[in-house]
Amino acid sequence: MLNGRIRKAAGTGMKHVLFLCSRNRLRSPTAEHVFSNDGRIEVASAGLDHDADTACSPELLEWADIVFVMEKDHRAKLSRRFKPYLKHAKVICLDIPDKFAFMQPELVELLKARVARHLP
Repeated sequence: MLNGRIRKAAGTGMKHVLFLCSRNRLRSPTAEHVFSNDGRIEVASAGLDHDADTACSPELLEWADIVFVMEKDHRAKLSRRFKPYLKHAKVICLDIPDKFAFMQPELVELLKARVARHLP
Protein backbone atom coordinates (compact mmCIF):
# COMPACT_ATOMS: atom_id res chain seq x y z
CA MET A 1 0.00 0.00 0.00
CA LEU A 2 1.11 3.52 -0.77
CA ASN A 3 -0.47 6.43 1.02
CA GLY A 4 -2.89 3.92 2.53
CA ARG A 5 -5.00 3.95 -0.65
CA ILE A 6 -3.16 2.51 -3.62
CA ARG A 7 -1.14 -0.57 -4.30
CA LYS A 8 1.29 -1.69 -6.95
CA ALA A 9 -0.18 -4.07 -9.49
CA ALA A 10 3.01 -6.03 -9.97
CA GLY A 11 3.04 -8.03 -13.15
CA THR A 12 -0.52 -7.12 -14.16
CA GLY A 13 0.45 -4.73 -16.95
CA MET A 14 -2.10 -2.23 -15.64
CA LYS A 15 -1.30 1.44 -15.99
CA HIS A 16 -1.34 3.53 -12.83
CA VAL A 17 -3.21 6.81 -13.31
CA LEU A 18 -3.05 9.72 -10.88
CA PHE A 19 -5.50 12.62 -11.07
CA LEU A 20 -4.40 15.92 -9.50
CA CYS A 21 -6.20 19.15 -8.74
CA SER A 22 -5.70 21.78 -6.04
CA ARG A 23 -7.33 20.39 -2.90
CA ASN A 24 -8.51 16.91 -3.93
CA ARG A 25 -12.12 17.72 -3.11
CA LEU A 26 -14.00 18.09 -6.41
CA ARG A 27 -12.31 17.47 -9.76
CA SER A 28 -9.68 14.84 -9.02
CA PRO A 29 -11.92 12.76 -6.71
CA THR A 30 -14.60 12.86 -9.41
CA ALA A 31 -12.08 11.60 -11.95
CA GLU A 32 -10.93 8.86 -9.58
CA HIS A 33 -14.53 7.77 -9.07
CA VAL A 34 -15.42 7.88 -12.78
CA PHE A 35 -12.45 5.74 -13.82
CA SER A 36 -12.26 3.46 -10.76
CA ASN A 37 -14.03 0.60 -12.55
CA ASP A 38 -11.98 0.76 -15.74
CA GLY A 39 -10.29 -2.64 -15.80
CA ARG A 40 -7.29 -1.37 -17.77
CA ILE A 41 -6.04 1.02 -15.11
CA GLU A 42 -5.60 1.58 -11.39
CA VAL A 43 -6.46 5.09 -10.25
CA ALA A 44 -5.75 7.45 -7.39
CA SER A 45 -6.23 11.16 -6.80
CA ALA A 46 -4.53 13.86 -4.77
CA GLY A 47 -4.18 17.61 -4.45
CA LEU A 48 -1.25 19.96 -4.83
CA ASP A 49 -2.23 22.45 -2.12
CA HIS A 50 -0.97 21.97 1.42
CA ASP A 51 -4.55 21.71 2.71
CA ALA A 52 -5.55 18.99 0.21
CA ASP A 53 -7.66 16.15 1.54
CA THR A 54 -5.03 13.76 0.14
CA ALA A 55 -1.79 15.56 -0.61
CA CYS A 56 0.38 14.69 -3.58
CA SER A 57 3.51 12.83 -2.52
CA PRO A 58 6.69 11.44 -4.05
CA GLU A 59 5.30 7.92 -3.49
CA LEU A 60 2.17 8.66 -5.50
CA LEU A 61 4.21 10.15 -8.34
CA GLU A 62 6.62 7.21 -8.42
CA TRP A 63 3.61 4.88 -8.57
CA ALA A 64 1.97 6.76 -11.46
CA ASP A 65 2.52 6.03 -15.15
CA ILE A 66 0.19 8.85 -16.21
CA VAL A 67 -0.54 12.01 -14.21
CA PHE A 68 -3.54 14.08 -15.24
CA VAL A 69 -3.59 17.66 -13.94
CA MET A 70 -6.67 19.81 -14.28
CA GLU A 71 -5.00 23.15 -15.10
CA LYS A 72 -1.73 24.49 -16.54
CA ASP A 73 -0.94 26.02 -13.13
CA HIS A 74 -1.10 22.53 -11.64
CA ARG A 75 1.50 21.30 -14.14
CA ALA A 76 3.81 24.17 -13.20
CA LYS A 77 3.35 23.61 -9.46
CA LEU A 78 3.88 19.88 -9.90
CA SER A 79 7.11 20.46 -11.79
CA ARG A 80 8.40 23.00 -9.24
CA ARG A 81 7.70 20.83 -6.21
CA PHE A 82 8.18 17.29 -7.49
CA LYS A 83 10.42 17.37 -10.58
CA PRO A 84 12.79 14.60 -9.35
CA TYR A 85 9.82 12.22 -9.04
CA LEU A 86 8.44 12.82 -12.54
CA LYS A 87 11.09 10.92 -14.47
CA HIS A 88 8.85 8.19 -15.87
CA ALA A 89 5.30 9.56 -15.55
CA LYS A 90 3.63 11.25 -18.49
CA VAL A 91 1.96 14.51 -17.33
CA ILE A 92 -1.16 15.59 -19.23
CA CYS A 93 -3.16 18.77 -18.67
CA LEU A 94 -6.92 18.36 -19.10
CA ASP A 95 -7.71 22.11 -19.04
CA ILE A 96 -10.69 21.70 -16.73
CA PRO A 97 -11.39 24.85 -14.67
CA ASP A 98 -12.35 24.86 -11.00
CA LYS A 99 -16.04 25.58 -11.52
CA PHE A 100 -17.67 22.18 -11.03
CA ALA A 101 -19.16 20.34 -8.09
CA PHE A 102 -18.20 16.78 -7.18
CA MET A 103 -19.72 14.38 -9.74
CA GLN A 104 -21.45 17.23 -11.61
CA PRO A 105 -22.63 15.70 -14.92
CA GLU A 106 -20.80 18.31 -17.03
CA LEU A 107 -17.55 17.53 -15.21
CA VAL A 108 -18.05 13.79 -15.68
CA GLU A 109 -18.60 14.26 -19.43
CA LEU A 110 -15.53 16.50 -19.77
CA LEU A 111 -13.39 13.97 -17.92
CA LYS A 112 -14.62 11.06 -20.03
CA ALA A 113 -13.98 12.95 -23.26
CA ARG A 114 -10.54 14.31 -22.35
CA VAL A 115 -9.07 11.33 -20.49
CA ALA A 116 -10.21 8.49 -22.77
CA ARG A 117 -7.89 9.35 -25.66
CA HIS A 118 -4.85 9.02 -23.38
CA LEU A 119 -5.67 5.63 -21.86
CA PRO A 120 -4.17 2.37 -23.10
